[in-house]
Amino acid sequence: MAQHWYVINVHSGSEKKVAEAIREKIEESNLQDKFSEVLVPTHEVLEVRRGKKTMAEKKFFPGYVLIKMEMNEETWYLVNSTSKVSKFLGAKGRPSPISQAEAERLLNQVEEGAGPAAASHESYEVGEQVRVCDGPLRRLMVLLKKWIKKKRALR
Repeated sequence: MAQHWYVINVHSGSEKKVAEAIREKIEESNLQDKFSEVLVPTHEVLEVRRGKKTMAEKKFFPGYVLIKMEMNEETWYLVNSTSKVSKFLGAKGRPSPISQAEAERLLNQVEEGAGPAAASHESYEVGEQVRVCDGPLRRLMVLLKKWIKKKRALR
C-alpha cells in the first residue's frame, strides 16, 4: 500500500511534543515501514522584541502536524491515540490525504523558509507610504526612503 501525506490537528503549542511522541510510538510499535516522516513545518523570522532584533522560529500552520504514512486501522489508531492529537483532517471523520502537488509545495516552502503569510519587505517600493508597527513612531504613516536587504530593514 502506498504512503500519503496526512494533516493532523493537534493542541496548539504542542506540535513538536506530539511529533516526538508519534516518532517514539512508531519505534516502540516497530512500524517504521508504515511511516516515512512526521513534520512540524516551521521557518525562521526576524522579530523585534523590546527594541532588539531576534530570530524566532514560527510555525507555518499552528495546531497542525504533517505525517507521511500508510493508512490502515493500526497506523490510524497509533496516531489518533497519541496525547494531544485531536483528529486527522478529512470529511465525515475519514482521514483524507493531501495531494502530492500540495505536499511538494509545502515541503518547498519549508526548505526555502518562506512562510505562507510572511510579510515580504520586497513587496514595498521606495517612495511608498508605510505604517510603522513598532517603536516610538508606532501607528505613524511614513514615506519609505530605503530598504536594506542585509538587515531586512526599512528606512
